Amino acid sequence: MTKAELQDEIKEIIVSSLELEDISPSDIGADEPLFGEGLGLDSIDALELGMALKKRFGVVFQAGSAENKKHFASVSALADCILAQKG
Repeated sequence: MTKAELQDEIKEIIVSSLELEDISPSDIGADEPLFGEGLGLDSIDALELGMALKKRFGVVFQAGSAENKKHFASVSALADCILAQKG
């Protein structure tokens, strides 16, 4: 799977797992911030998204890790994290 394909799948997971009704996967930029002024997700969304990504890709995010903020910065950062864990 290429990074671009992975990013597309992550966008679909974001929309479906968080039930974002007014946003389609194509509306989400790969480098757009997921939290704050970007997509506007919150900590509950991060938990739900983390569980969905774990279920789909088998990746693990350490609770309370400072790395999580970096991993969840954007779709591109999540893709990099998943690719790194998948080796």
